[in-house]
Amino acid sequence: MDREKTCCFTGHRPDKLPWGEEESDPRCVRLKRAVAQAVEGAYVSGVRHFITGMARGIDLYCAEAVLALREAEEDITLECARPCETQSDSWPEGERERYRSILERCDYETLVQHHYDRFCMMRRNRYMVDRSGLLIAVYNGVPKGGTFQTLAYAMKKGLAVHTIDLEDFCQ
Repeated sequence: MDREKTCCFTGHRPDKLPWGEEESDPRCVRLKRAVAQAVEGAYVSGVRHFITGMARGIDLYCAEAVLALREAEEDITLECARPCETQSDSWPEGERERYRSILERCDYETLVQHHYDRFCMMRRNRYMVDRSGLLIAVYNGVPKGGTFQTLAYAMKKGLAVHTIDLEDFCQ
């Protein structure tokens, strides 16, 4: 894949989102619209390959936005970068079904490593950044955690970054 035509995502899981798991909340609906607009903007700028890390929350929102755009633009590919085989094993059943549905519809599936260890998420994030020219980040501004670390790594690697400020969706 051409790095300049590749975009990856980072963002928070439901426990750090103001609406938690309640995706019908108007703030979540607005955020999903902003994510879809960012994905469309990336497409217009020449991105054709998107990589999601498949975590609950923002990663799944982003994957679904790419799949929705792919219905209209057939030259889009979605890669699901899984940190380990057991990523979704402890999730609620509805989220596991959503995860499997996205995997069934993706174009590429990358398993970063077979077994979980405390570094597998970081390795997955670096895998995505190392293959991308653009990062779309949904970020709450807190300087800790995986989203912050992925954003910092992307900036160090010189990626273009489109940040969606989660604070804009808290009201």
